[in-house]
Amino acid sequence: MGPITARAATAFASLALLLTTPAHAELVNAANPETIKAIVESQGWPATIVAKEGDDPYIESNRGGLKFLVLFMNCDAGERCKTLQYYMGFSDAKDVTLDRLNQWNKEKRFARAYKDDAGDPVLEMDVDLDFQGIPRENVGETFNTWASLMDSFRAYVFEK
Repeated sequence: MGPITARAATAFASLALLLTTPAHAELVNAANPETIKAIVESQGWPATIVAKEGDDPYIESNRGGLKFLVLFMNCDAGERCKTLQYYMGFSDAKDVTLDRLNQWNKEKRFARAYKDDAGDPVLEMDVDLDFQGIPRENVGETFNTWASLMDSFRAYVFEK
């Protein structure tokens, strides 16, 4: 093989290696609420960031009439948050028993149900985005899981 052919083979091998190397996924963490808001909106859901001086920020949203919050948690003075919590509740379902909510927790994964201080059944799901974060696609997938859980929880709470 001549010198030009050897260089060409090396160049093609390098190009082939570059083309087969997976692209690095964009990592998302909870430090920037605007990024999380954009992901919520990419699901087709409205999103409003609420940031009050001295409090951790949160996002108000709804999906198919189900209102929920995305709470930014483990923050440093309302900034540099590390985790998220998806939260929803039903103030018109106080008659749901703790035994029924415990049964939900026994049968379902990824989120937990309980009664809040007002006696309302609520559902929460934690998402850890600490350190460098997780791929954007995975954050989007947590919202798909959350959507499914919200639908199931509504049916479960109002089932007679």
